[in-house]
Amino acid sequence: MRTANSTIIEKDILIDNVVKISLKSDLVDLKIRPGQFVNILIGATGETTLRRPISVYEIDSENKSFTIIFRVEGKGTRLLSEKTVGEEVNILGPLGNGFPLDKVQKGQTVILVGGGIGIPPLYETSKQLKKLGANVIHILGFNTASDSFLIENFSELNKTYVSTVDGSFGQKGFVTDVIKRINLDYDYVFACGPKPMLKALENIMDNSKLYLSYEERMACGIGACFACVCKTKKSETDYKRVCKEGPVFLAGEVI
Repeated sequence: MRTANSTIIEKDILIDNVVKISLKSDLVDLKIRPGQFVNILIGATGETTLRRPISVYEIDSENKSFTIIFRVEGKGTRLLSEKTVGEEVNILGPLGNGFPLDKVQKGQTVILVGGGIGIPPLYETSKQLKKLGANVIHILGFNTASDSFLIENFSELNKTYVSTVDGSFGQKGFVTDVIKRINLDYDYVFACGPKPMLKALENIMDNSKLYLSYEERMACGIGACFACVCKTKKSETDYKRVCKEGPVFLAGEVI
């Protein structure tokens, strides 16, 4: 982990309010792992106080760059979305614990389940699982067809199923409906998305094979401030930090 001034080398608008930015950065030398995130300092002094945590979508080690995808939701992400190619941003990272790719053996089946803006970190995860010789299956969920993005990118890697709540694209319903329909055997499930989706997955999947990436509001991003703690099932006073022990946890590890 370290800070580095990183240069924006590419910027695209994927859909309304979802932005893709690629950055040239020495942080790539630290071997960013799928599921980790970076903490970005945005704006001049006084514009924003805290860094913004954003997960990593893709890593290009050869060109020393990585890509993030984020949704514009508040002042910080709006300011980041307004930056242009050639500008620099200060980034702290890589942070947190990513998906446990070291557990996966060649030939095993891994289902990647993503919902909405939780989908991007699964892309690099899929690429690296493919390199390991795993059989990877994607299940992506959106509210409606107009909210969808990255479907083609994932489809180019491996088999991809899509659900939309209103049925305007793919299967009508939720990612859990797709899982029940296709009824696949699997060795692991890695998931990232809204909390109701993660909870629903806990209810239908083998929790010993299910790893969930959580999102919480963060301040420091390095585990010092305890702003992003989640309770565990051990006791009312036992907590884990999403930024430090997470953001990826074994199902049931945190409430």
